[in-house]
Amino acid sequence: MRPFNYQRPANAEEAVAMVDPMGVAGQGGAFLAGGTTIIDLMKLHVVTPPSLTDLGPVGLDEIEEGNDGTLHVGARVTMAKAAEHPAFRDRAPVLSEALWKAASAQLRNVATLGGNVLQRTRCPYFRDNVSPCNKRDPGSGCAAIGGINRLLAVLGTSEQCIANYAGDWANALILFDATVETMSGDGGREIPFADLHVLPEDHPERETVLGDDELITGYRLKIPGWARRSLYVKARDRDSYAFALASAAVALDMDGDTVREARIGLGGVATVPWRAREAEEFLSGQSLTEETAMRAGEIAFDGAQPYEHNAFKVPLGRNAVAKGLLDAASLDLAGEAQQ
Repeated sequence: MRPFNYQRPANAEEAVAMVDPMGVAGQGGAFLAGGTTIIDLMKLHVVTPPSLTDLGPVGLDEIEEGNDGTLHVGARVTMAKAAEHPAFRDRAPVLSEALWKAASAQLRNVATLGGNVLQRTRCPYFRDNVSPCNKRDPGSGCAAIGGINRLLAVLGTSEQCIANYAGDWANALILFDATVETMSGDGGREIPFADLHVLPEDHPERETVLGDDELITGYRLKIPGWARRSLYVKARDRDSYAFALASAAVALDMDGDTVREARIGLGGVATVPWRAREAEEFLSGQSLTEETAMRAGEIAFDGAQPYEHNAFKVPLGRNAVAKGLLDAASLDLAGEAQQ
């Protein structure tokens, strides 16, 4: 690990003022929360920030509910705390399941929700610091396209990058039209969570719309009553602490066997957290059967671009969507008759 300056501010305003913004995110000063991603990347010399600004003293570690039912979730709330919070566990199980299926207990106890949505790809060519990688070294090329790409994306890719977004919680959070609250030297702003991440297109080094000195301070979201009928399906190489090969975050509003509203998020298969809106629209007003569930899965992967080693992700992802829909529809909610 290369030398860096360690800074410990007293509050969020001071933290923002301490960061030295530069042109490429991660190469100016960086924020340190749980550190479960950035410390790894610093050890690999993939990112080399000249300073780390420790967010430990700044608070932002509570989940609070307003009088109108809006939840405010601080960016420094840990994955473990959020996974066990009744607002998620009981009212929107998909948010809880996505967290506890994401990592080991040790990691969940220190990793924070602000850092979680900003974790970098697990593409091996990004992390080896040797191979051409447009995300790490813009203009150098993408070794993954012609290389070993089994774990990488089939949705949202470009000729410049096929690195997948590896996180889980973001794929569930995107179902609830959350708002991201931020702070920077220019003040604060609110960003729809669905607009936080950007597709690689010609500039894969740009992963979010955040400025280099912009700090996520929290999230705001409302959980509809019907979100109790939600879950997270994750297909992976092993059951414990593995990144998704394909995952589906599903929430359903049902009237008997008929879908009033469906929300579907995809993980492990796309370059950003992915909302399958066309599949959601198809399901609205439909009777949920094995046939319609599989058709929704097919629609969710319309336009997928598989590569040599990851073509299996398309049928796997379709099946994950179908399983998520059927399993969510069959949930027995507090003694209600199964749908």
